Amino acid sequence: MTDSVRRKAATLSDVADMLGLAPSTISRALTTPDRVNSATRERIERAAADIGYVSPRAAASTASRTRAVAVLVSDITNPFFFGIIRGTQMQLKAAGYRQILVDTEESGELEAATLTALGTSAVGAVVTASRLPDADLAAFADTLPLVAINRRPDGVPNILIDTPGGVAQALEHLYSLGHREIVYVSGPVSSWSNERRWKALERSAEHLGITPQRVGPFTPTTAAGAIAADVALTTGATACIVFNDLIAIGMLSRLRERGIGVPGDISIVGCDDIFGADFCNPPLTTLHAPIERAGRVAVSMLLARIDAGTGDTSERQSVLLPTTLTVRSTTGPAPTRKARR
Repeated sequence: MTDSVRRKAATLSDVADMLGLAPSTISRALTTPDRVNSATRERIERAAADIGYVSPRAAASTASRTRAVAVLVSDITNPFFFGIIRGTQMQLKAAGYRQILVDTEESGELEAATLTALGTSAVGAVVTASRLPDADLAAFADTLPLVAINRRPDGVPNILIDTPGGVAQALEHLYSLGHREIVYVSGPVSSWSNERRWKALERSAEHLGITPQRVGPFTPTTAAGAIAADVALTTGATACIVFNDLIAIGMLSRLRERGIGVPGDISIVGCDDIFGADFCNPPLTTLHAPIERAGRVAVSMLLARIDAGTGDTSERQSVLLPTTLTVRSTTGPAPTRKARR
């Protein structure tokens, strides 16, 4: 755990380390005190108070009058998050909760500050595309019930959208069209999903007997797509698999400016199937994910965790949601002018 998080939020593990006891004993003493002898319970309560640890049940009790859940997104302008926001809001509304929406602006520091401040205003949080290390997310989950989307930190319930599986589908699609020179247009270094997609692409490519290239990293915006297009063209690739639709849409615009035909000269595959992906010129081939469903499932898992009233790791859960390749007009046969392996 980083020193900054240790200063901001004491954890159940901190109390356990301080007293030389098992985390499960600390959790029982603070959440089901009748299961621990009084001397040990009082010792644990004093230690927790000394270092400022607040159990998830206590935090939830403090904020219960608000019946609010925070939803953290890394960039509120990215249409990918629209479905998640709608899914979380509808599920929270049905359960009688209100939603606090926070844009963390692709900043791990802002995300950490937000989670630190939420203890008195929300009973829990859904964190999407976190830019924090796994250890930091797990530390925050000791003081505030959390569910992560597209991250898998130990001890934190999570929803994973299977974009790595979708990337494998995209590669096979391009391979079937004759493409052998394929480049992955990388997203942010801080994106956990980005690395999972690249590793999946490497594995699938090895099975097919080809070697993909990688360019980037690029910020997940259409503006970055213009630069990404210029860089991708220098590789000599006939096809690109792109981190997200925003970069891919920016690439299409830049390629059109340069007189490069899509898919005649180069094929493009995006990821997320955001609103507008089918309105592009040409319409974008991309990976479709059940994004709204991810938001709904995340809220259901979070409310179950809050109702349990414990941070015990026995509450750990993980759900994998599938993706499918939606083929439109930005992919086609590899150009014959390119040498093939």
